[in-house]
Amino acid sequence: MKIRFATACLAFQFVRFTMAAQNQIVDLVLPTDNDALFSGDGPAFYQYIDRNYKGLKSTPWEGGQYGFVRDPVETSAGTVYTRFHEGIDIRALRRDARGEPLDEVRAIADGKVVHTNPVPGYSNYGKYIVIEHRWDDSNYYSLYGHLSSIAVQPGNGVKRGQTIAAMGYTGAGLNQARAHLHLELNVMLSHRFEAWYNAFFKNDPNHNGIYNGMNLAGLDIARLYLALRKNPSLSIPQFLSDEEIFYKVTLPKSRHFELPRLYPWMLAADVRHEKSSLEVSFARSGLPLKIEPSDKHVIQPELGYVN
Repeated sequence: MKIRFATACLAFQFVRFTMAAQNQIVDLVLPTDNDALFSGDGPAFYQYIDRNYKGLKSTPWEGGQYGFVRDPVETSAGTVYTRFHEGIDIRALRRDARGEPLDEVRAIADGKVVHTNPVPGYSNYGKYIVIEHRWDDSNYYSLYGHLSSIAVQPGNGVKRGQTIAAMGYTGAGLNQARAHLHLELNVMLSHRFEAWYNAFFKNDPNHNGIYNGMNLAGLDIARLYLALRKNPSLSIPQFLSDEEIFYKVTLPKSRHFELPRLYPWMLAADVRHEKSSLEVSFARSGLPLKIEPSDKHVIQPELGYVN
């Protein structure tokens, strides 16, 4: 009896360990049937934007990419793009006779639906979904925007490749011709976001709680897809280790600063060491990359370095 009990316990531990290990694998699928990303066909994959620059109208597909790809201005160093696009815009493959998009939208990985916004006017994303994923002992959040309809609700578990919505063009500044899926993969900045937002944006209600886009910092998901094709065992911390540090902010230690707990892999050293402050390194996009203890005494956040 004892042997059978011990065997059962070992089997349970093995299953639990196997499930935990699988939970750490960043196994992504594209959210629609459009897979032109993998053949390097940018115009076929990314939805173009409408641009009117110096009186010249154009439709560059590059504006659908992640990064500083919008709102060009001329400087002494040449043309600089000043507006950051935190996700990627994936163009439609199929339309009906009226031009309406028919593409299904699917979960990019196993996870749990944590938020849906069914009211287009409540966000620039229009109707959108947020799914929580667990990798590297941390939570990450995929966001699917500009949907025409939503097929899931908060609390639903979803599997990789499961249909969750239909592509649309809800949200600010879109029309039928530019119907697309806006996709992001994010870290969450704070569970106390709502209190901060309500203090600074009193006349602009937050209808999306902690899943407001301002509280989600996106990584370059297109580059992650391509990197995973080369190295399927790649983790998100490994992927982000190649990001260039663009600026650093020193801030006083506070129990309200959640990043060390939410993303322990960001810790470059033991922040419990008796230091008076923390130095947080960011990518050019504003994505936090690394947290280190600092001897500098500050009473409010201070910009300490800019590349």
